[in-house]
Amino acid sequence: MASTTSATAAGGAVEAQAVAKAASVAALEQFKISADRYMKERSSIAVIGLSVHTAPVEMREKLAVAEELWPRAISELTSLNHIEEAAVLSTCNRMEIYVVALSWNRGIREVVDWMSKKSGIPASELREHLFMLRDSDATRHLFEVSAGLDSLVLGEGQILAQVKQVVRSGQNSGGLGKNIDRMFKDAITAGKRVRCETNISSGAVSVSSAAVELALMKLPKSECLSARMLLIGAGKMGKLVVKHLIAKGCKKVVVVNRSVERVDAIREEMKDIEIVYRPLTEMYEAAAEADVVFTSTASETPLFTKEHAEALPAISDAMGGVRLFVDISVPRNVSACVSEVGHARVYNVDDLKEVVEANKEDRLRKAMEAQTIITQELKRFEAWRDSLETVPTIKKLRSYADRIRASELEKCLQKIGEDALTKKMRRSIEELSTGIVNKLLHGPLQHLRCDGSDSRTLDETLENMHALNRMFSLDTEKAIIEQKIKAKVEKSQN
Repeated sequence: MASTTSATAAGGAVEAQAVAKAASVAALEQFKISADRYMKERSSIAVIGLSVHTAPVEMREKLAVAEELWPRAISELTSLNHIEEAAVLSTCNRMEIYVVALSWNRGIREVVDWMSKKSGIPASELREHLFMLRDSDATRHLFEVSAGLDSLVLGEGQILAQVKQVVRSGQNSGGLGKNIDRMFKDAITAGKRVRCETNISSGAVSVSSAAVELALMKLPKSECLSARMLLIGAGKMGKLVVKHLIAKGCKKVVVVNRSVERVDAIREEMKDIEIVYRPLTEMYEAAAEADVVFTSTASETPLFTKEHAEALPAISDAMGGVRLFVDISVPRNVSACVSEVGHARVYNVDDLKEVVEANKEDRLRKAMEAQTIITQELKRFEAWRDSLETVPTIKKLRSYADRIRASELEKCLQKIGEDALTKKMRRSIEELSTGIVNKLLHGPLQHLRCDGSDSRTLDETLENMHALNRMFSLDTEKAIIEQKIKAKVEKSQN
């Protein structure tokens, strides 16, 4: 009885495997039917996202992806049918997804659906605020982001560090593909060059510095340096707030933080300002004694609501009679309704645009200088990517030639006889066959070069590639597409 049960179970397992294999084959064949359609369009680099320029902070909050969750998001995105590679760049001012898509239309639709599912925002509503860019436009956008040209504050330094973190995160998780990895690394190069070769980083160059400038702009000029400053949160952004307060001449700041260690570290590094530590439990008492409250924490819920603001004492007329809340956190630490309180005003990252408006002429000149550098780096990246088009054909052609060489060499050696050849003679014959093949391949392979080092255009190179594919029946393009499709099917089933 037991053996019968065992045999039945084994038979069921075999049957299940057969069904799974049949399903895999059927799915692959269904994809192969569509291979011709995919061959008509090159895999596209795309960016789909929201930024401070296109979407309100409420929407960006819902889509924000914490840094430690970037690898998981990449894994989910690359499991989509038409997405080969992916990267996530999520900051307080933007949430952007970079992908390499087998199909532009289908890939974009899958990413938008993923964003909708993650955020709970209907896809139709998302599309009203999303921007979508393709290939060179997508690459240029990332280079501009890395250079600080797309930031609220021109030349912002933090965004370059965040682009670097995308690469580090991808390397640690093994999530970035070769196209996205190279694009982000080239973006870092572009960002560094722009900052080194232009004066783009002068003035307010980060969200934190813009926050300080905004606060000082709103205070009475005669009293701004004597205003009582409070900072809640001693992370990277908070530390920069202290740095820029020092640069503006402020002599004292109260810092509220969960632990004293970070505050001590800031105090140790920055000797030109008095830093007073208050624990998180004393946050509202500290706010009651402050004229300006900067908030920069990772709290998922608001620290200050309308009720909290109403409970705080009024501000002196010398300070304008209004307590300023400058919130540089996403999600926000201060509810928008706090501004409904008569003696309070709230400013968040969207309000930093005021600071950026200064000196438009200088901004334009720096941006034009930066664009020249970005164009140079963009050409380098596109030349590299174009060169990838012909790599499979080069490999297949060389492999094809090597197989013929090896086969004919073996026939020749058999005719001569092993006993008739010394090792030196055999090596000479092998070198002769290799040399002939290399000489014959030199011309065709030269005409497959497309790395920007000669005057040959991409169209001409691709024509040569297609011609070689036809002449030698390499069928490279279809093989590549089928390989990608097969990998997608296997990944989805696993």
